[in-house]
Amino acid sequence: MSQLVLAFSWWDWLIEPFQYAFLVRAIWVSAFVGLVCAVLSCYITLKGWSLMGDAISHAVVPGVVIAYALNIPFAIGAFVFGFGATVAIGYIKSKTRLKEDAVIGIVFTGFFAFGLILVTRIPSNIDLFHILFGNVLGISQQDIIQTLIAGLITLAVILVRRKDLLLFCFDPNHAKAIGLRTRVMYYTLLLVLALTIVAALQTAGIILVISMLVTPGSIGYLLSDRFDHMLLYSVASSVLSCVLGTYLSYHFDVSTGGSIVVLLTALFVMTMVFAPKYGILAQEIRKRSAQMLEDEPNQEVVVDQA
Repeated sequence: MSQLVLAFSWWDWLIEPFQYAFLVRAIWVSAFVGLVCAVLSCYITLKGWSLMGDAISHAVVPGVVIAYALNIPFAIGAFVFGFGATVAIGYIKSKTRLKEDAVIGIVFTGFFAFGLILVTRIPSNIDLFHILFGNVLGISQQDIIQTLIAGLITLAVILVRRKDLLLFCFDPNHAKAIGLRTRVMYYTLLLVLALTIVAALQTAGIILVISMLVTPGSIGYLLSDRFDHMLLYSVASSVLSCVLGTYLSYHFDVSTGGSIVVLLTALFVMTMVFAPKYGILAQEIRKRSAQMLEDEPNQEVVVDQA
């Protein structure tokens, strides 16, 4: 009898979150955002643009504040400032001798600082904590619509230009040699990056969205040499982390965005250690096997001389 009661209590604990509409809504919105971020993450990983994602995510802060102040959808302000930051980075890089990483650091810190000033000076009900770390549990219907629109546009653009974007990310010189308009690909990738960050703002916030844009692709990159497999691993790890992270954040009363990113990081650490080809253990085993093969001829020589 006690075992039966215990089983029922565990079952009640498991299904309890699904009794709340706001949590069910948060779970599927997080899963959708995880899907969008994971798809783009593969291209960002191949291109080596993790720092660019960091820059755009910080640059949207003033746009969010101004959008709320003008009572317009925050996605519009976030996208304008996010994409504007990428244009500024490209312009400064083309007009100066500075390297891209220096330009990115200057632009995103400038935009972010400007956003902090606006938060403190413009009267509004904006919670800086929610901007930085997300608030998917309290997401409104309007914000859901904005997230869906931004995410679907991103997926559509990537689907239509997937081959061109893949070649541009993997080998831009070859892409240019065969006549591909690399400048267009450059700004197309920046466009969908800005849209993805807008889509992920409510889920993970500005700070944690970097992990959602970089970690899934890194997991897939460590698990496979084929892009289609890399994409599947990336999406699976991201969606799993988003769903489970949102679910567990209810039971443990912790930040939803933080819970998602911690799970995603844990999956990355496991992949880094146990990946069958590029994991630390696999590399160590191959290294020891190679060392043993090198030592065997030496041992045979010693035996022959004896």
